[in-house]
Amino acid sequence: MSRGKQVEAGPAVVIIGGGIAGLCAARELVVAGLHVTVLESSAVFGGSVASHELAGLTLDAGAESFSTRSDTVPALARELGLGNLIRTPNGAGAWLYLRSAESGSTAVPLPQSGILGIPADVRDPALPGLIGRAASLRAGLDRALPLGNLLNQDQLSLGAVVRARMGPEVLKRLVAPVVGGVLSADPDDLDVDAAAPGLRAMMRKHGSLGAAVGAMRKAAPAGTAVAGLEGGMHQLASALSQRLERDGAVLRASERVQRVQRTANGWTVTTRTGAMQTDAVVVATDGPTAVDLLTPTVPGLADDRPAVVPAVALVSLVVDVPELDAAPRGTGVLVARDAPGMRAKALTHATVKWLWLAERAGPGSHVLRLSFGRGAVDDEAAQQPDADLYLAALQDASALLGVEITQADVVDWDVVRWTNALPHATLGHRDRVARIRAAAAAEPGLELTGAWLAGTGLVAVIDNARDRGAALARRLLVDR
Repeated sequence: MSRGKQVEAGPAVVIIGGGIAGLCAARELVVAGLHVTVLESSAVFGGSVASHELAGLTLDAGAESFSTRSDTVPALARELGLGNLIRTPNGAGAWLYLRSAESGSTAVPLPQSGILGIPADVRDPALPGLIGRAASLRAGLDRALPLGNLLNQDQLSLGAVVRARMGPEVLKRLVAPVVGGVLSADPDDLDVDAAAPGLRAMMRKHGSLGAAVGAMRKAAPAGTAVAGLEGGMHQLASALSQRLERDGAVLRASERVQRVQRTANGWTVTTRTGAMQTDAVVVATDGPTAVDLLTPTVPGLADDRPAVVPAVALVSLVVDVPELDAAPRGTGVLVARDAPGMRAKALTHATVKWLWLAERAGPGSHVLRLSFGRGAVDDEAAQQPDADLYLAALQDASALLGVEITQADVVDWDVVRWTNALPHATLGHRDRVARIRAAAAAEPGLELTGAWLAGTGLVAVIDNARDRGAALARRLLVDR
């Protein structure tokens, strides 16, 4: 069957949640010939693959790149006619902003040979300048220390692995800023198998953390680890929504689901506009919402309800500052938690990172995106009012880039807030997912998907959603 051609509608499926997971699950179901309705509580589809307008530019308001370590996203882009828009970023790389004993703070280029800030080569001559000579010598012990029982622990955090193998300074000054900037989490809270899939197995094979990281980098496809789409990643969600509607799916925005009930012949999904009868349901919302909707029918889910992940705020600035044409700090800056006076956890210099955006913005005009909120309950940085965040972003951007940026330089700005957009794969994640999957599997015609189960990143979310959608289609068509 060729993708994109709708056959006579079979069983009906309601998908609750129109983010990228819900849309990808819908794609598999529609292609299989099922009648699909997608209900999204907000006014737009795509979830965190979203856009906003600033100074005449259409910019990503959420995800702005994807991992190239698999063909997942490029394959979907090609299916949707977007394959010719795939672009790799500027290879200049990011910088780190760290506490310095001499001057209070310092900015240095981030080594590009590692994964999540973990260096592949502890003999890298740049390492002592980043973490100090003593800490560099400690990191070098990774090559000699036996693994012992470290990898036999059932619940093992990424932070615990780095600390045990390379020492606390590598964790604090290299890994924590990267993990905080990319995943909005503390490495000590993240399950190593979810944060870095395959790392534990590679450490057993190669005998050290650095060797494992180096082998994983070598095994990955050549070239940069991420890519994006010219014009923005948000095009992926809009093209997917349009293809679904063209192929017969019904997409209903601003339709919040109030109740989901199991019936003798299927399911009833109730919204403010009425109730729908359907053969099956895919719940593709965030974790707390999914559990709250399903607990009356699947009470076994209640004990594994994930915590609400605190908000992350993204402040986007379009500024007219010709001094930034020189790209003083590469494609952006990741900030150590203890960097003095700094509230942002990361800055992306988008017009340096993406050539196509620099061409659209024009000389002297720059797009900066600062991220606030490290995912901790007590982190108040992301909870400030928009106007305060804007002023904080100006001050932090000036310090991070080493170029003064004032309100007079700002052409346009916006604040976007995300809650539960980056769920943490905390310790025990695999066991929780297994229990949730088992409880859901006992209910005919029910599937669950989304980042809270699949893991963060477009690759993990899309793979899981497509797998779950295809599996549900097979079950429904067999039972037909």
